[in-house]
Amino acid sequence: MRILRVAAILVAGVLAWSTGTSTAAAQSACADLGGGAGRDGVCRVHAANSTYTLDLSFPTDYPDQAALTAYLTQTRDGFINVSEMPGSRDLPYVLDAKGAGYRSGQAPAGTQSVVFEVYQNVGGAHPQTWYQVFNWSLDKRAPITFDTLFKQGSKPLDVIFPIVERELQKQTGATDSVLPGDGLDPANYQNFALTDDAVIFFFSQGELLPEAAGATQASVPRATLAPMLA
Repeated sequence: MRILRVAAILVAGVLAWSTGTSTAAAQSACADLGGGAGRDGVCRVHAANSTYTLDLSFPTDYPDQAALTAYLTQTRDGFINVSEMPGSRDLPYVLDAKGAGYRSGQAPAGTQSVVFEVYQNVGGAHPQTWYQVFNWSLDKRAPITFDTLFKQGSKPLDVIFPIVERELQKQTGATDSVLPGDGLDPANYQNFALTDDAVIFFFSQGELLPEAAGATQASVPRATLAPMLA
């Protein structure tokens, strides 16, 4: 019993250290971006002046905060540079990046995802909306990509593409089919989130469908993909 009790204390200490480290990393990431985290576990960043308005938000419980910070920092800095260029018109420019969290499985196993929907208006004819998604395997403590999501040698797009095409046609009312060259190109499926029931694919404006269709998404039942998932 003494051994079990000591082991339990050690495990509790490790968990407390891990939780504390994770919390500290999240607070640091939020602070590095000039934001503040609320009780809902979301970091929010707001900045505005005569040339731009900027809003960023993301969940602070995502394990790889460094990846989120690096992406948001690069996106923010590029946007601000454009807004401050000589000759910029139709100011203030707008950048709004909202990160939503998704989960699958039961913690401490399973996965976590953060889906950024980014809206940007830098004075062009049309604003742009795109997605950037981050996925993390809690089991392997590593990022999940489209390549690592599926077993080697499998052909997931043969299953995914027809489902996605039907979903997008239903949502947009489009009668034109997605070109097979685009629909079967893995480069167009890099942004996805995992839930217990589905793999949700996110398509930026102008990806798969014409820009007029806007940003879109389509869910593929996880059961359909189960035999191919790594």
